Amino acid sequence: MTTDSNSPAHRRLRARFVAISWRDLAVSFGPVVLLSMAAIWLAVWLVQPAPPRTVTISAGPEGSSFWNAAQRYKTILARDGITLNVLASEGSRQNVERLADASQNVDLGLVQGGVSQGLDVDGLVSLGSMFYAPISVFYRGARVTKLSDLTGKRIAIGREGSGARALSLTLLKANGIEPGGVTRLTAYDGQEAAQALIDGRVDAVMLTGDSATGPTMRKLLRTPGVRLMDFAQADAYTRRFTYLNQLTLPRGVFDLGRNLPPQPVHVISPTVELVARDSLHPALSDLLIEAAREVHGKANLLQRAGEFPSAQVHEFPISDDAARYYTSGKGFLYRHLPFWVASLADRIVVLLVPILVVLIPAFRLVPSLYSWRVKSRLYRWYGALIALEREALADDAHTEYRNLRHRLDAVEAAVNRLKIPLAYADQFYVLREHIGFVRHRLDAMNAAPGTAGSDAARHTDGAPPAAREDGVRGA
Repeated sequence: MTTDSNSPAHRRLRARFVAISWRDLAVSFGPVVLLSMAAIWLAVWLVQPAPPRTVTISAGPEGSSFWNAAQRYKTILARDGITLNVLASEGSRQNVERLADASQNVDLGLVQGGVSQGLDVDGLVSLGSMFYAPISVFYRGARVTKLSDLTGKRIAIGREGSGARALSLTLLKANGIEPGGVTRLTAYDGQEAAQALIDGRVDAVMLTGDSATGPTMRKLLRTPGVRLMDFAQADAYTRRFTYLNQLTLPRGVFDLGRNLPPQPVHVISPTVELVARDSLHPALSDLLIEAAREVHGKANLLQRAGEFPSAQVHEFPISDDAARYYTSGKGFLYRHLPFWVASLADRIVVLLVPILVVLIPAFRLVPSLYSWRVKSRLYRWYGALIALEREALADDAHTEYRNLRHRLDAVEAAVNRLKIPLAYADQFYVLREHIGFVRHRLDAMNAAPGTAGSDAARHTDGAPPAAREDGVRGA
């Protein structure tokens, strides 16, 4: 059926102009929404949860230097709303065992060097060295400068599970003294060991940080006939056992009036590390090192001011968070905001940064996607127009005139029903002008069927250049 060209239905303008095409806008936003959801999911998955308000430390025997240090940590952490549960233990060895056992509810432990042999310490990290824990050998009798001089004597080396016992056994073994031999090794520890030496039940005692208290050390130093061993081979021990350090106690450092000790004494000492599971929250790592700095940072008989805590570690790898702290200090937020506010802000920043990195470029693409979708509804008709025009240039175009005209009317009718945002109205009218141009070409071919080529050239020359160029470019 042929459409009447004088009153054609296809020329009725039913196009709708709208301020914005919500459907195109929604489709354009689709990829951005999906990317945003993926970014949010990834950020939530990666972001650390809030720091726990309660942590547990395995310290040492009540009254020991380890226990006292943990109690001071507890007081300092309480300022920021963190509760530190302090568990008594037999000493460093048991502290490591608790940390290595996933079933134990322990997050931290004070551990002196040289006690973790034979234990699975994977998953444990160090927050740094906190203080020295010298091994002090007190004895009776003739002057002793080497552990091998104690062969055949009675030695108190500490109770099972203590760091003093583990380290004592290691050092004695290096001197040919082992359990079951001619030397009797007893499990006296701390105050009990000191009293056994005073009473003459043992000939020597080996004490270290988690088994010696201040009162015990002072008592032994002031007891007549009891001496503190001067390690003549101190340099050799530090070479053989890399976790040991050599310290020199000046003459009179314990009591100037009584000149105790009466001559400089060389002792060997491991450092005590604050060891944690590698799952410890990063914010707590900073807080704990800050507390340790307050507790251990001052000068004393064994160390200089600011020497501890330090990144010096021996048996456990230093954690990434601790290494960052020792290099650059606390993070910006934690330096300027209260702990819990900084913790919240830190997690928000971690959450927002990847989202913004995705969203900003994505939102810049939305206008281009929106424009492409709207224009594509106009440009798709240029393909039909150029096909009709090519068929109109054929020699037998006049015989296909009705079919070509019918197809052109269908194109025009479809274009006139489009819904176009007002911002693209100019391109809509350019398309309609191009449809009129093709119709004029088609009518000219039908009027002069024998001269299609010449008519084509003539009408092409007479067509508006802009219209011609735009039609081809749009196709």
